[in-house]
Amino acid sequence: MSEFYHVSVLLQECLAGLNIKPNGIYVDGTLGGAGHSSQIAARLTTGRLIGIDRDTVALAAAWKRLEPYQSKVTLVHSNFSEIKDVLRRENISGADGILLDLGVSSPQLDDGNRGFSYMADAPLDMRMNVQDALNAEIVVNTWSYEELRRILYDYGEERYAPQIASAICRRREEKAIKTTLELVDIIRGAMPPVALREKQHPAKRSFQAIRIAVNDELGAVEKVMKDAIPLLNPGGRLAVITFHSLEDRIVKTAMAAAAKGCTCPPEFPVCVCGKKPQVKLISRKPIVAGEKELEENPRSRSAKLRVCEKL
Repeated sequence: MSEFYHVSVLLQECLAGLNIKPNGIYVDGTLGGAGHSSQIAARLTTGRLIGIDRDTVALAAAWKRLEPYQSKVTLVHSNFSEIKDVLRRENISGADGILLDLGVSSPQLDDGNRGFSYMADAPLDMRMNVQDALNAEIVVNTWSYEELRRILYDYGEERYAPQIASAICRRREEKAIKTTLELVDIIRGAMPPVALREKQHPAKRSFQAIRIAVNDELGAVEKVMKDAIPLLNPGGRLAVITFHSLEDRIVKTAMAAAAKGCTCPPEFPVCVCGKKPQVKLISRKPIVAGEKELEENPRSRSAKLRVCEKL
């Protein structure tokens, strides 16, 4: 396997957004290769950093990168959706900053053995945490036509979802689908010639959809957005990078709701719900990569950073 090295997206924008205090407590819920975390830790004096990742390979690589700061850093093998339990176990009552980078790390995509890539032949896996029971092979071979069609359309925004789901079901009746390139072949065969001539790889949207389903990525985002804001200390900031419109919608909606507070219908003359704003939005619009970063790291093109501050 190649060395776990991941280019951190919107690095300077994240550091500015977190407004790091040298004595603060910070949580990187998606540690990855520790690109963001190493820069946060470098800015701490008496502060503390908690790094969370569900991928043990990423944790091992991150520990090496964070070696100069080990006295200030605690690494935890967990899903970022369990952030409330992680902080409780660490006896932390509140954080001054929480960072979530919801993109899949480059090494996970590029390592053919992990089954994330449609460019290399490998067992159908796609688990970010290899200890999880559900993998891509189970999804592809056992989920119903309706469920396959739904995830391909909803998570992958794949307009040929019905045809691809049907083709998967037909093939698996003959024999189990075991590898990534077997699946790519099925997807190609289900799509019309015009779709195969598109610039984007024909399997990209389907692989994304299956990966999201395997790792329950949207469910995790919904849960962490509900739990993270109450965990912030006053003045603490939540910074979230998304790469997919469905994730961004969840983050945008949750931050907007927390900033609004009142949930009374607009026609009510006065508030009766009693809900107060919990945060203020640091930027109304998402922060995106500049020209230089886009040139150096094309994967940053779809990245959106949203930041809010606890009141």
